[in-house]
Amino acid sequence: MRLILTLAALSLALPAVAAIAPVTPAPVVAAERAFAADGYVMGVKKSFLAHMTDDAILMTPDPVKAREAFLSSPDDPADAPKLEWWPVWAGVSASGDLGFTTGPYSVGGKRRGHYFTVWRRQQDGQWKWVFDGGVSNDAGAAPGPEATPAYLPVSTVRGQYPEGAMAAVKGVEATLAAEAATDSKSAYLKVLACDARLQGSPMPPATGCSTHGQELDWRARQITFTPQGGGVSAAGDMAWTYGTAGWTRDGAAVKAHYVRVWQRRPEGWRLVFDELLIPRVPAD
Repeated sequence: MRLILTLAALSLALPAVAAIAPVTPAPVVAAERAFAADGYVMGVKKSFLAHMTDDAILMTPDPVKAREAFLSSPDDPADAPKLEWWPVWAGVSASGDLGFTTGPYSVGGKRRGHYFTVWRRQQDGQWKWVFDGGVSNDAGAAPGPEATPAYLPVSTVRGQYPEGAMAAVKGVEATLAAEAATDSKSAYLKVLACDARLQGSPMPPATGCSTHGQELDWRARQITFTPQGGGVSAAGDMAWTYGTAGWTRDGAAVKAHYVRVWQRRPEGWRLVFDELLIPRVPAD
């Protein structure tokens, strides 16, 4: 009895242990909003340089080293139309070190499409973007800057060590590429999560199972995918990839690029975001 009373007294004397806060995409959204705010005040060049990692990739539409590209580019003209963007959907890894956001962007007050950014938390706790690339599509019905972004649920599946996770994702991508060379829609439907987001066509982003088919039908039936790079979370539950995409339309070869986000779920790795970045056809 004396031992029980002593232990009880000690437990009362110990400081309360704070509950561990759940992992959410909120810090990623905050980083995107800070980036966008700086973009409005500082301009595109200075804000992008301030918020990127040294190895960040920018789609222009081909992938380039973002820091080198911006450092070699002229400063924004004083009268340049304002570029604005805001997140409406975001996700983060279970380890809280890899995340993404996407949402509308506007130029000079006119909505032009949707951006996509991949973010990585740095050793000092800051978030920096590692990939940026957007598409021109219908953003008219998208929520405004004041709306609260929706979140992709954080994975609850125990991940693999990062190298093993990335190897697994490469295997899934290889299968997708092999099957997409014959029937891209069928290949995608085998790996798409129902809550995945797809964009690339002129239509608004496809944000669920009921709209995936329309976006996939717009794409070429046969697509050749070639991976180029990406990254994985420390928890091994989330990965992003990018590469080239090619097909033939109206007898002409089309060269494009893709970027994806994969999430580990109970049923295996599932595609939760896919974007096709297609070069614009110059107007006559």
